[in-house]
Amino acid sequence: MSVAPIVLFAYKREEHLRLCVDSLLANDLASKSELIVYCDQAANDNDNDSVLAVRRYAHQINGFKSVTVILRSVNLGLSRSIISGVTETLKYYSSVIVIEDDLVVSRHFLKFMNDGLQKYQDEERVISIHGYVYPTGDNLPSTFFLRGADCWGWATWSRAWTTFNENGAFLLEQIRARRLSGLFDFNGTGPFLKMLRRQSAGLNDSWAIRWYASAFLADKLTLYPGVSLVTNIGMDGSGTHCPESRVFEAALAKEPIEISDIAIIDANSARASFEAYFRRNKVGIFEKCYRLIMNKYKRK
Repeated sequence: MSVAPIVLFAYKREEHLRLCVDSLLANDLASKSELIVYCDQAANDNDNDSVLAVRRYAHQINGFKSVTVILRSVNLGLSRSIISGVTETLKYYSSVIVIEDDLVVSRHFLKFMNDGLQKYQDEERVISIHGYVYPTGDNLPSTFFLRGADCWGWATWSRAWTTFNENGAFLLEQIRARRLSGLFDFNGTGPFLKMLRRQSAGLNDSWAIRWYASAFLADKLTLYPGVSLVTNIGMDGSGTHCPESRVFEAALAKEPIEISDIAIIDANSARASFEAYFRRNKVGIFEKCYRLIMNKYKRK
């Protein structure tokens, strides 16, 4: 089986990065995976020490097939880091697995990512494979598709990444013109339309909302697991704009998730479950926490 490279984006939280790397190393496919670590430069003098600590640790990582550390000489911020890093990697590889330093994964994460990449590599309507699923409390299908794309532990192909459009204003105009606002925002329960409006107005620098919107407008689908293979540890109070919150905390899958043949369609049952989850939680908390996470490498 072909094993995709892992691209890991890091900034200044060494302990989070260590936990992320340890969780990846617990995967059987880690030793067969190339790891590429992008370390952003400090945004200001206050971050210098913590950024240097991350860089020192990155050079000590082992246990993968290979480890390449790329040190940015200027602060790009999360959006530019990910867009450029994924684009650069896909010049040399046909697929990539993308992870950020505040994510912890199940020991079955890499298998699911690589199985999905292999199964759907030639299926044009499938744009990505995703590892995280919201803790809805419902019994979701073992795997399912949703229209769009997502950002917490994901994988894609070079043929699919060409769909990405950086122009948030254009994406927003198209969603409105095609009267897709309701579907895009899970019937008004989600934070996504507001996030795209803010991005297009220059009030946030989210790459992820543009990735979602690009895939959504192209009528592309992302494969999800019924049980999460990823959880976010970044909302532990160590951030500066988001209160400690467990709204996104997901229990990690303890067993492998097999990818069987399913209809390549937007899953109505999973969509309804997500809507109910968003409705139960405050959209304001979602939007605020997403904004922190997506701007955590904020440039000064």
